[in-house]
Amino acid sequence: MKRVKLIVAAFASAVALAAIACAVWVYALGPAPLGKDIELSHVVLDRDGRLLRAYATKEGRWRLPASVEDVDPRFLKLLYAYEDKRFLNHHGVDPLAMLRAAWQLGSTGQIVSGGSTLTMQVARLLEPREHRTFTAKLRQVTRALQLDYALSKPEILSLYLTLAPYGGNLEGIRAASLAYFGKEPKRLTLGEAALLVALPQSPESRRPDRHADRAQAARDRVLDRVASASAVPRDEIARAKVEAVPQVRRPMPVFAPHSADRIVISEPDQRIHRLTIDQPLQAKLQILAKERAEALGPDISVAILAVDNQTGEVRARVASSDYFDARRAGQVDMTAALRSPGSTLKPFIYGLGFEDGLIHPETLIDDRPQRYGGYTPENFDLTFQGTVTVRRALQLSLNVPAIAVLDKVGVNRLSARLTQAGAALVLPSGEAPGLAMGLGGVGVTLNDLTMLYAGLARGGEAAPLIERAGQAGGSARRLLDPVAAWYVGNVLVGAPPPENAPHNRLAFKTGTSYGYRDAWAVGFDGQMTMGVWVGRPDGAPVPGLVGRSAAAPILFDAFARSGATPVPLAAAPKGAVFAASAKLPPPLQRFSGSVYGAAAEPPRIMFPPHGARLELASGGEPDPLALKIAGGAGPLTVMVNGVPVGAPGHRRTLFVRPDGPGFVRLTVMDARGAADSVVVRLQ
Repeated sequence: MKRVKLIVAAFASAVALAAIACAVWVYALGPAPLGKDIELSHVVLDRDGRLLRAYATKEGRWRLPASVEDVDPRFLKLLYAYEDKRFLNHHGVDPLAMLRAAWQLGSTGQIVSGGSTLTMQVARLLEPREHRTFTAKLRQVTRALQLDYALSKPEILSLYLTLAPYGGNLEGIRAASLAYFGKEPKRLTLGEAALLVALPQSPESRRPDRHADRAQAARDRVLDRVASASAVPRDEIARAKVEAVPQVRRPMPVFAPHSADRIVISEPDQRIHRLTIDQPLQAKLQILAKERAEALGPDISVAILAVDNQTGEVRARVASSDYFDARRAGQVDMTAALRSPGSTLKPFIYGLGFEDGLIHPETLIDDRPQRYGGYTPENFDLTFQGTVTVRRALQLSLNVPAIAVLDKVGVNRLSARLTQAGAALVLPSGEAPGLAMGLGGVGVTLNDLTMLYAGLARGGEAAPLIERAGQAGGSARRLLDPVAAWYVGNVLVGAPPPENAPHNRLAFKTGTSYGYRDAWAVGFDGQMTMGVWVGRPDGAPVPGLVGRSAAAPILFDAFARSGATPVPLAAAPKGAVFAASAKLPPPLQRFSGSVYGAAAEPPRIMFPPHGARLELASGGEPDPLALKIAGGAGPLTVMVNGVPVGAPGHRRTLFVRPDGPGFVRLTVMDARGAADSVVVRLQ
């Protein structure tokens, strides 16, 4: 009896010592790593959580965070059936699976199955081991128990879905699904799900892009296992086995790369970023930009910006035609590049004229040669239309009427109003705003130009663009009063569209910068505003590059590809006047700009020059002498040798008839008393 007691005591002591040793060993192990310090890929998502772009880790691994909600439920069903049937019920270690593995080892003399649970696999992924030893297995069991105590089942599963190896530098189900199937793992076929269940068991030897036959065999074994467990109907299993195994790796998605780069750089410590961009629209517009750039020439790039009118949120940003095309400087963000806007500022010139009560869309205005000091604007086609309505002048983008209105409202006022609305206008170094600004003599970005046009669609209130999801919108800024903004939109919606494009679909305006360097088209409907820029990123001229033929078709195609139902412009606000030219109040029937720029200049005789010798007709009465005048405040008075020859009023070209050969002094005097004289010799 005493001997039995000694044996029992010795056994108890041994057990106690073993327990103490085990406790000391577990204590020495320390707390289990929970994966909080693992470097994950930066992931940029769209407004609805769809992937725009991911970035490899510093080690060059694609390790995209994933959760239970990110995968197809069928994948989880297969995963449990193949890897860990009792995952949801055990506490990190499955005793039945461990006993089965021990029995197989004892009966066969080799390891048939390791008895590992998903939690134990996560423990191994968090603390990789080099060799399969008993100590390593014991450590893995201990860590699995610790993980199950510290984390919930969904959290453990999320670690597995994020860290499981899939061959090469692919880790986690999202990276694998994107690389092998080109889609997120939310909607996998049965065959695809089975393949992704099989790969982590031996990721390198089963890589489908290198060993497609082994990958298929491993997939089929998973399908057979779930079929024997009656987890999936056999007819579905048969169809899944017929599915082809992918044999190449696809590139990771690259949508809105410039926007993604910018937000990742600005938030380096954050791993998941979300933008306001709509991924399907972004994808369509990227394809459009690339197609059109390739059709226009090898050095041409295209940028497209789409903005929601009401919120100012950016729905798509195509900052270059191809991010990876070095010849087209694809990584340069052309939506933020300063370029000459051509005629795209004209709507705001007329908008100020509407706001000031100087003009109405049906006001008559002259499109005739005019000089403002040393500046003489010309139309793009070098012709003149005579008297037209303001509506027609803006729709045809006539330069001379636009400059006449700008001269009246004031260049500084236009510049201040656009700047106040949030647009950063940049003039050449050392220059002040001049009338040429109305035809593109200033630098502006596609961002700001699109924002200004969205302000027209918003009834004259410009809002800062928002691209980061959850970002608070800035306060609206006054651009034009509601009536003036509505007049501009009402005029632009009637502008002649490009060939084969629908009429009255968009309120839009085109522009072409000096020297054919930039082609623009910006337009809006009741819901969205889009801006298009076409040109060379290096600013070199492109002969024949015109906004109407190069950019406008892209604008209309972009709206068509968006798939959105056209939304008409807002109804006319209170105060809008509908009347023909003859029915308008007399001051609005015809625009008579008092040549603001000319009045600031004294009168000058441009022809004939001082000291010129002019030939008179031989015999008979001398021919009339042409006299051309610039500057001066009308009415003007012309004198020949000190004798008035009749008041030309506001005319800048008239004819005088000299008495005969000899020296003649020609003098012009304006209403302020300023004068200019030349002496010429007639012979």
